[in-house]
Amino acid sequence: MNEALVDAAPDAGAQGAAPPPCASDASAPVRQAGALSLAVGAIGVVFGDIGTSPLYALRDTFAGHHALPLDKLHVYGIVSLMFWSMMLIVTLKYVTVIMRADNKGSGGSLALLALINQHTSGRRWGKGIVLLGVLATALFYSDSMLTPAVSIMSAVEGIAIYHPQTHGLVVPLVVAILIGLFVMKSQGTGSTINWAASWAGPIMLVYFATISALGLRSIAGDPLVIGALSPQWAYAMFTADPWHGFLAMGTAVLAVTGAEALYADMGQFGRSPIRVSWLVFVLPALVLNYLGQAALLLRDPAAIHSPFYLLAPPGLEIPLLIIATMAAVIAAKAVISGAFLVTQQAIQLGFIPRMTIRHTSASGGQIYIPAINWALMIAVILLVLVFERSRNLTAAYGIAVTGAMLIDNLLLAVVLFKLWQWKPVFALPLLGLFFAIDATYLGANLAKIPDGGWVPLLMGLAIFTLLTTWSRGRTLMRQHMAEGALPLEVFTRSAHTSAARVPGTAVFMASAAAGVPSALLHNIKHNKVLHERVVVLTVQIADVPTVEPAERVLVKAMGQGFYRLILRFGFMEETDVPAALCGVSVCGEPFDMMRTSFFLSRQTLIPADVPGMALWREMLFAWMLRNAADAMGFFRLPTNRVVELGSQLKI
Repeated sequence: MNEALVDAAPDAGAQGAAPPPCASDASAPVRQAGALSLAVGAIGVVFGDIGTSPLYALRDTFAGHHALPLDKLHVYGIVSLMFWSMMLIVTLKYVTVIMRADNKGSGGSLALLALINQHTSGRRWGKGIVLLGVLATALFYSDSMLTPAVSIMSAVEGIAIYHPQTHGLVVPLVVAILIGLFVMKSQGTGSTINWAASWAGPIMLVYFATISALGLRSIAGDPLVIGALSPQWAYAMFTADPWHGFLAMGTAVLAVTGAEALYADMGQFGRSPIRVSWLVFVLPALVLNYLGQAALLLRDPAAIHSPFYLLAPPGLEIPLLIIATMAAVIAAKAVISGAFLVTQQAIQLGFIPRMTIRHTSASGGQIYIPAINWALMIAVILLVLVFERSRNLTAAYGIAVTGAMLIDNLLLAVVLFKLWQWKPVFALPLLGLFFAIDATYLGANLAKIPDGGWVPLLMGLAIFTLLTTWSRGRTLMRQHMAEGALPLEVFTRSAHTSAARVPGTAVFMASAAAGVPSALLHNIKHNKVLHERVVVLTVQIADVPTVEPAERVLVKAMGQGFYRLILRFGFMEETDVPAALCGVSVCGEPFDMMRTSFFLSRQTLIPADVPGMALWREMLFAWMLRNAADAMGFFRLPTNRVVELGSQLKI
C-alpha cells in the first residue's frame, strides 16, 4: 500500500500510455451539447430502466408470487397505484425536490453524501449519515446486477410468447446478449452524451413512441379505462382487499425502478433536460402503455402471461420484439455505465480500493473499469442461470430499489433542515409523505424475501461489508502512520546537513499534510542523499466533483530547498499529478519531468488482533490492499521516474 494513497483515494487514471506531462486535462465533462441533444440523450440513458418496466410490471402484479384477482377493481387499482407512484416518487420527489440538491451539478447518493459531509463533518451523527450513504451505494450495486438480467430476459422472453416452442432458447440467447454487451463495454462508445444522442436516444424515442401507440390502440377499444388514473381506485382496492393490496405493492413498485437514475445521471445531462424528457415524453408514454395493458387484460384475461407483447397487432410482433430487446440492452448498458461512474466516485471518496480506470473516449465522457465490468458480467449471468425466468427475477427485484429510496429520504431530510434551512412546517409534511410511501413499498417487498428477495439483501450486505472495511482500514492506517510522524519543520533543520545534495527534484508522496513520509526517512537513512529540491506532496480529494484551478495548489516553502505541496482534486477528476505539477511554478522553478523523481512508500499490512478492527476484517482489508491497482497508474506517474521503498506495519 503506497503511503500517499491512504488519504488520497485513487481515480486510477489510465493504465495505457500516459499523456504528455503538461497536456491539458481532456477529462472535463462534455458541456457543449445543445439542449435538444441533452434531452434526447437523457431519454436514452436516464430512462432506460424505468422505460422497460412495462415489459413485466403489470404482468407480475397479477401473475407473480403474490398474484391479485384479475378483475376491474384490482386492475384499475394497480394502474392507479402505479400512476400515482410515478407522480409522487418520480415527479415530485426526484424530479422536483431531490434534483435541486446537486453537488456542483453532480447527483447520486455519493455526491449527495459528499455535499452533506461538508456541513456535518465532526458532528456525532455525521458518521451515521456516512454509513447511510455507503449502504445506499451497496444497494445500488445490488440493483446494477439485477437490472440487466431482468430487463434483457423480459424482452427476450417475447420470442417464447409468440413461438412457445422456442422457450428453451431464451436463457442461451440472454446469456449470449449479456456476454456481447459486457465485451463491447470494454471497447468504448465515445463520449456518453454523443453516444446517447446519436444511438441510444433515437432508439429509445422509437421505443417510447411505439409503446405509446400500442397503448392508445388498446385504449381506443375501452376509453373508460382512463378513469383508472383516479386515486379513488387505489383507495377502493386497499379498502376492499387490504392484505393483497399491500402485497401487490411489492410488484407495483417495479413501475418506478430506475427513478434514482434521474438524480444519479444529472451530472451528465443537467437538471432541465431530464425534467423535460420525463414530463413531456417518458411519463405520458408509460401511462398510455399501462392503460393499454389494463384495457387488454379486462378484454382478454388470458393475455396476462404477457400483456406488453400481446398489445402488438398481427404482423408487428417481431418488430416489437426487436425494439423492446434493443431498449432493454440500452437500459442494461446505462446501468453498467452508472456502476462505473459510482465506482469512480467511491474510489475517490475512499470507500473502494483503487482500480484500473480507462477512459474510452477522447473527451473523457466514458470510462471503463475492467474489474467492475467482469464482476458484474459474472453476477448477472449467474442470476440468469439460477432464476431462469424474468418472473422469478422480479421476485428478487425491488428490495434494493426501495431501500435506496428510503435512504435518499434520510439524506434529503438533512439537506432540507441543515443545508436549505427549511422550516419544519414545510419540510415535515413533505418528508412524512415520502417516508410513508417508501416505507410501505419496502415493507411490501420484504414479503418477497423467501421468493428471492434474499438475493439483493445478501449482495448488498456483502458489498456494504467490503466498503466499510476498506474505509475503516484506511482510517486506522492513517492514525498509525500519524502517531510517530516527525514534523517536517524539525526534519528540514537537520536533514540538509546530514546528507549529500544531488541535482534534480525529488517528489515524496505523503498521505497527510503533516509529518515526514516514511519514503523520505528511508531514503536518507539508506541512501544518505537529498536532491537539490525536495517536495513533500499530498493529494487531497475534495467533497466536490471538480476543483477550481485557483484552488488546486497550496505550497509552503520550508527552507533549505524543502517544500510542502498540496494538490486538490474533485471526486470526479483524474488525479493526474504530472499534469498538475506543470502548472506549479512557485517551488523555486517549474517542474521538469525528466529531472524529477517520484518516491512512493509501499506499506505491507500484517494482520494482527488489535483493538479497532476484528481480525477477519483486518485479513479482508489486507487482501483488498494487495489487490488494489498500482499507484503509478493512479497518479499517472511516468513509470521510469518512480522509486518505491517498502515497509511493513500493523494496524
